[in-house]
This record gives sequence, structure tokens and C-alpha cells, in this order.
Amino acid sequence: MQDPYSVLGVSKSASQQEIKSAYRKLAKKYHPDANPGDEKIADKFKSVSAAYNIVGDETSRGKFDRGEIDANGQQQAPFGFGGGGGGGGRTRQAGSDFFGGGAEDIFSDIFGNFRQGGRRQNVPQKGRDKIFAIDVSFVEAAIGGKRRLTLGEGGKTLDVKVPAGITDGKQIRLKGQGEPGAYGGGNGDILINVSVKEHPVFKRDGTNVIVELPISLPEAVLGAKVAVPTVDGAVNLKIPAGSNTGSTLRLKGKGIDGKTRGDQLVRLKVVLPEKQDKELQDWVAKWSEDHDYDARSKFAK
Repeated sequence: MQDPYSVLGVSKSASQQEIKSAYRKLAKKYHPDANPGDEKIADKFKSVSAAYNIVGDETSRGKFDRGEIDANGQQQAPFGFGGGGGGGGRTRQAGSDFFGGGAEDIFSDIFGNFRQGGRRQNVPQKGRDKIFAIDVSFVEAAIGGKRRLTLGEGGKTLDVKVPAGITDGKQIRLKGQGEPGAYGGGNGDILINVSVKEHPVFKRDGTNVIVELPISLPEAVLGAKVAVPTVDGAVNLKIPAGSNTGSTLRLKGKGIDGKTRGDQLVRLKVVLPEKQDKELQDWVAKWSEDHDYDARSKFAK
């Protein structure tokens, strides 16, 4: 039989943890359950298991290193006299009992099963998760909604609740809707990655919604009532007379829903006519003769 250190691919100075790690890797690679019907692989598995039973245990490893047992686990006679199978008995033969000792614990850890009384007992295993992705509108993310998800299994569909206040990149988990488990284990979950689409008007700031509202010069100077979009639908907003660009009005409870509802902040933007108006220019020129003011008096200098 080959040197057990060589079989496991480790040096004689390797630590017990290094030996265990090497064995775990090889056992997983060559395990018969992962390679059904392959006799060569099965033989390889027996070899690495037998090698681990020699050097994976500190006591038997010490005996091997001192020459008290050979690579088959057979006891060696002292000073080279009368050894072999007829002399002073034998230790456990790892080659034939390759499921014994510490190897069994590793099998159960790697493959999720173990042997009791020569019979394999299967451990419950949770089913695999299924992963999907959906795009939702800004409004759906703000106040919640429902989406129908097609699972791709014979056209099966599932209604998904989009939680109010969900943010871009968050994940919705539907417990127990994934792949069936094995040996009595629970089903996996459905995981839905959510992408929130940008909106041309609404911007999010925490639980608040920001809207920049264009207003005309007469509306800014004289005041007005104008329709403003919100995530719940349009509402009328009173623009105070003398409003400026940058003035902010608050619509309470019209922001992002969730544990607490945010507000909508409406930032005003005074917009002049796109086409130049000669009459307006003449009027402003005449008005400014007697009403000059410093628009930048508070501007940082």
C-alpha cells in the first residue's frame, strides 16, 4: 500500500487540521455517491479513506511514524523480528474498514448522511431557493402594490406583494415557495430582486418625495392654485403671492409610505415665457426705473 501521506497529498510534517482538510477535499471528489458505478473512483475513495484512518488519528499516526504499524494498519514486530500477520496481533485494517473512525464524522458533514448499524440514515435537506428579478415603478415602490410573477413551470403564476417603501436593490423573500426539500426537509424560498425605475417628476429623499414645480411669472407674483402630481394622484396646491424660485412648500403625508408616511416637498421654479415678449420687457424696464432692488444682497461674496 502507498504511503498514507502521499495518498492524501500532504507532507509528514502536516498538522492534523491540514490532513483533515486534504481528506475532506478528496473524499468529496471520490465519494461513490457522487460517482455512481465507477469502480476506479470507488477504489480511489477506499485508498484515501484508509490513508486517513492511519494518519487522521493522532494515536495511530504516532504508531505509523514510529514504525509500530505499517500503511495497512498491521502491527510491526520490534527490531524487525517475526512481524506480519502472525506476530503480536493486528490493529484495525483501514483498507477494509474505511467507514470507521473519524472518517464517518466527515462523511456526515460533507454529504448530509451517516451510518448507524450498517444502514445509511438520510438527514433532512432544505430545497434550493429560486431567484427572480422584477422592475417596479416609483409609485409602486412608494405606496406598495401587487405584481404577478410567472414561475416558468407550465405557466404557473404567483401574486407578489410589493411592500410600501421598498428601495432599489432590496429583495423580497417568499418562504417555502422554492424547490421541494429532500428527506423531510422544508421547501426552499423564492427570492425576488427588486429594481425601482426612475420617475421623470418624483425624486426620493429618505421617506420624502421631492418635486420641482415650474410656475409662471404671474403665478409667482400674484399667487395661484395649481395642480401638483403626487404618488397618490394630483392635488391642488396654493402658491403664495411673491413666491421665488427655490421656495419649498410641504404636502404632509404625501411621501413614501411604510412604518411612517413621509411628506412631499414641492420646490418652486419660476419660468419665464420661452419666446421673448417685447411688451413684458418694456413693462419691466419702466417698472425697474422706480423699483430697483439687489437680488444678490444675500449672495455669498
